Amino acid sequence: MSSTVSADAGVPPAPQPAPGLFEAPLTGGQLVGAGILLAAANFIAVLDTTIANVSVSTIAGSLGASTSQGTYVITSYAVAEAITVPLTGWLANRFGTVRVFILSMIMFGLFSALCGFANSLGMLIAFRVLQGLAGGPLMPLSQTLLLRIFPKEKAPAAVGLWAMTTLVAPIAGPILGGVLCDQYSWPYIFWINVPVALVCGYLGWRMLKRYESTMVKLPIDRIGLILMVIWVAALQLMLDEGKEKDWFESTEIVLLAIVAVVFFVAFLIWELTEKNPIVDLRVFRHRGFTASVTTICLAFGAFFGSVVLTPLWLQGYMGYTATWSGCVSALTGILAVMTAPVVAKMSTTIDARKLVCIGVVWLGLMTFIRAFNTTDMSMFQIGWPLFLQGVGLPLFFVPLTGLALASVNEEETASAAGLMSFCRTMAGAIATSIVNTSWENDTTYFRAELSGLVDKMGDAVNTITASGLSADQATASLSQTVQNQAVMLATNHIFMMAAISFSLAAMAVWLAPKPTRVADTSAAH
Repeated sequence: MSSTVSADAGVPPAPQPAPGLFEAPLTGGQLVGAGILLAAANFIAVLDTTIANVSVSTIAGSLGASTSQGTYVITSYAVAEAITVPLTGWLANRFGTVRVFILSMIMFGLFSALCGFANSLGMLIAFRVLQGLAGGPLMPLSQTLLLRIFPKEKAPAAVGLWAMTTLVAPIAGPILGGVLCDQYSWPYIFWINVPVALVCGYLGWRMLKRYESTMVKLPIDRIGLILMVIWVAALQLMLDEGKEKDWFESTEIVLLAIVAVVFFVAFLIWELTEKNPIVDLRVFRHRGFTASVTTICLAFGAFFGSVVLTPLWLQGYMGYTATWSGCVSALTGILAVMTAPVVAKMSTTIDARKLVCIGVVWLGLMTFIRAFNTTDMSMFQIGWPLFLQGVGLPLFFVPLTGLALASVNEEETASAAGLMSFCRTMAGAIATSIVNTSWENDTTYFRAELSGLVDKMGDAVNTITASGLSADQATASLSQTVQNQAVMLATNHIFMMAAISFSLAAMAVWLAPKPTRVADTSAAH
């Protein structure tokens, strides 16, 4: 049984093991089993950030919604997950690390099951929000517990196991989502989590309860939490609904924008003056941390936006099934997994800013090449830039985390890691909404431009009708060709904007001073 103590106000301390719980540490097969269990928990939490990407069109069609509305399935999970990440430290201190981890695991499985049973888009989004709230603590706590149960000499292996699942899960997500959608039906992309969550929850409690941390009664910044939830929700709703309601021509969108701005400003003022803030914004006083977060927001936003757009384009206009679009999307991860160990070793001896810059420039170059796609490309032509792009991912992620955390004081590492994760996740969610809106607007614009230029003399329609089609069929065929070309131009335009964002990120990292110490990245998630 864990003891309960009081703590003075201030920065919450990291949860410490309760006295007397380490008489019988895990060894041998039990230790390996617990490591696999924790890695599996992290795997399914990360998996659900990408597993729905290739299934958006299928889900939207099944629930009677548009493809653009279907992307809410992605953004709702990401935003909810981002909100709970800063709360993880307080929850672990207040209720115990193992208890919070096990409860999050079980609730994640429950809400995954409910996602599969949803019969409307609104219901699915509501359950995805709850799933994201439950999944947020799984990533940081799985890493925390791995480091707690493994002896210090085996800690690098434990972190390597955790990092590998973090890299493999986004690769497996699109492939698994595509196969399940094509071979079964879309609910299975959520139901697949249920047995893993239940097994991990049951075995996890039996194996890990001896590692429970001491509970500490800490105050929670309720006002800061409320302000954060309101401005984040208002901003995301504004971005998601704006395209449907003609943006600021709509009173609803104007009100959402006002709410987002007012509550964001109030959130900034409150968090900077609160003694125990829910998000410690004071870490932004460190130039290196600010530069690192700016870099990760620009680069991850560009990357995640293109990741969401690719399967929508392939399935909607290139004739790919969910399975094949998932396989193409997953090509990025192959080289990422292979090069990650090399990059991790390099980051201990080479200036992190150089590695990050090289990685981001490489990502931008591959994205720039993708900005010249055509509608008659083969799978190889579409896939090779995605495959080579994987080299840049570990060069970008691994050293940037170390650079950011090395830029703050050691006692601020946990707060900085949580804030960086929040900003990264929000950047991905916001980028998804912006990309979706821009893609539709650009398609409309390019279609109007092309329609004014195509077949002014009627020669194309006459040629088609000469092949045996009626005038209406010929017109429809030509209209579809124009639409496909408009979508291709819009897709290329988005990739070009993403390449520019990568370029800005590559410059932003040089605003950080050279770190003077090597950071402990165990708090990063």
